[in-house]
Amino acid sequence: MLDSGSTAFLEARRAGGETPLAELGPDGFRAAVRAGSLALAPPAEVMHAIENRLIPSQGGDVPVRIYTPRPLHPGEKLPLVVHYHGAGWVGGDLDTHDAIARYYAKHADAIVIAVDYRLAPEHRFPAAVDDAYAAAVWTATHAYELWGDAARLAVTGDSAGGTLAAVVCQLARERGAPRIAYQALLYPATDLTRDSSYPSREAFGGGDYFLSSADMYWFRAQYLSDPDVQARDARVSPLVNTDLGGLPPALVVTAGNDPLRDEGKAYADRLSAAGVPVEYRCFETTVHAFVSFSALIPAGLEALALTASRMRAALT
Repeated sequence: MLDSGSTAFLEARRAGGETPLAELGPDGFRAAVRAGSLALAPPAEVMHAIENRLIPSQGGDVPVRIYTPRPLHPGEKLPLVVHYHGAGWVGGDLDTHDAIARYYAKHADAIVIAVDYRLAPEHRFPAAVDDAYAAAVWTATHAYELWGDAARLAVTGDSAGGTLAAVVCQLARERGAPRIAYQALLYPATDLTRDSSYPSREAFGGGDYFLSSADMYWFRAQYLSDPDVQARDARVSPLVNTDLGGLPPALVVTAGNDPLRDEGKAYADRLSAAGVPVEYRCFETTVHAFVSFSALIPAGLEALALTASRMRAALT
C-alpha cells in the first residue's frame, strides 16, 4: 500500500512519460536526477558556512562540500559526517543532495562533508569506492582544521551512496583506519550478484514503483566493467562479505515498495547476527529514493529526522 504522497509522485511520473534509462543514457539520466531532486528536495536549512574544496584520491582530486551548521565557541569541536549521494553510481552530485546534507548538518549538529565521487561509465568500479574511502580518511586526518572531532565520525548515504557508506566501513575495518563510530544506510543496494532471489525484487521491480529491476541492471552495466565477476567483490556487494563483525553500529532504512528492500533487510540481519548494534526501519508505504522527494512525500522528512537524530545520539 502506498501513501498519498508516494502515489502522487508515481502518478506525476506516469503522466510525464517515463523513458527507459538505456534510452536516456548517462547524460540524460543525470539531467533527470537533477531536475527531480531539485524540484522535490526537502527545505534547505540555513548554514553558518559552506565551503567547496578539492581533496586527493587515487584518481585525482575529488570535490567535496563542507557544511558547518552554526558558529563554534573557541575550542569547541563538532562530530563529522561523511555523506555519499545516490543515483546508481551514474548520476547525482553535490547539488542534487545539497538539501539532504544541510538537513543532517543542522539536525545532527555535525559538520557534514559531502563527496562528489567519480561517476560511471566514464569512471567505472573501483573509482567511486576509492574516492569514497579517500574522503573518509581525509576527513579523519583533517578533523582539526574542520573544527571536527575525528573520534566522532559517521558515514551515511542513500541508495548507491548507502552502498558506498557500507563498503567504506568494511574497508576501514580491514585497513585499520579511519575509526568510524556510526553508519546510516538509506535503502542501499547490498547485493549486485544476481545470485539470490529477493521477494521485493519480484514484487516491485516491474517498473510501477519508480526503481525497476531493469534500472538496476542498467546501473550495474554502467558501473562494472565485468559485472558477473566484479559483482561478487564485497566492495560492490557488501552483503557477500563473509565477516561483518566489528563494524560500526548501524541504522538501515528501507522503503516497503522498493525492489532493494529485502537486500537492505538482509544486510541489517547479517550485521545483527555478527554482533553489530543495528536498528532497522522500513517505511512501508513509500518507494525507493523517497528522502530525495521529501517535498512531496512526507515519509522522506520522517526518515531524514530519524537518521539525523540517530547520528546525533550516536556521536554525542
